[in-house]
Amino acid sequence: MLKTSDLKFSYTPEKSFHFPDFQVESGDHLLVLGKSGTGKTTLLHLLAGFLSPDSGKIWVDKTDFSSQSGFSKDQFRARNIGVIFQVHHFVASLNVMQNIMLAQKLAHDKPDSHEVMKMLTRLGLKGRARARISEMSQGELQRASIIRGLVNKPVLVLADEPTSSLDDDNCAEVVKLLEEQTARVGATLLVVTHDQRLKDFFTNSIEL
Repeated sequence: MLKTSDLKFSYTPEKSFHFPDFQVESGDHLLVLGKSGTGKTTLLHLLAGFLSPDSGKIWVDKTDFSSQSGFSKDQFRARNIGVIFQVHHFVASLNVMQNIMLAQKLAHDKPDSHEVMKMLTRLGLKGRARARISEMSQGELQRASIIRGLVNKPVLVLADEPTSSLDDDNCAEVVKLLEEQTARVGATLLVVTHDQRLKDFFTNSIEL
C-alpha cells in the first residue's frame, strides 16, 4: 500500500511543489502524468526516499516512511521499494547477474544466484547473465533494470519514464512486462511519465 498526505517540497521559494493526495492499495497500479517541470521526478524521489519532504506524509505498507532518516530509511528502501530508473545506473565493471545481485547485498540479504537466474530466464536474458553492461542492448538493459527493481520482492515499485524512448510496440511490451512482474511479487506499481500513450494501459491515473 502507498499513501500520501499534504506532500510539499521546495527547491527554492520560487520552485516549490504541493502534490495531490493519493492512495494505492497493494497490488494496484497508478499512473502519474505530467509535462516537464510539473514535479514528476521530484515526486518519485520523495516516494523513494531520495528526497525528504518539507511537510506531509508518505506511508509505504502502513509504515510512515517519510519520518525515517539515515540508515533506517536506506534499509527500508532496500527491502521494500524497487526503483526502475529512466537511466539504468548499472555498475559497468560488473556483469548483468552481479549488478542484480548487488541489489540483494544492499538489502543485506544473502545473494541468491538461483533466483536471479530464474528471473533472467523468465525475461529472456538467461544467455546474457555473464554479459558486461557495455555488451547489452537498450531493451536488454531495460529488462535487467526491471529484474533489479523486483529481485528483493518489494511491496512498492516506482518506474521513472519507462517508455519515453520506445516505439508503440515496445511501449506496450514494457507496460505488459511491468504489470506481469509486479503482479508476480504482489507489488504496488507507480509509473511517472509524460508519455500520454500510457493512459491507454492504466485505468487509475492522476495528472500533475
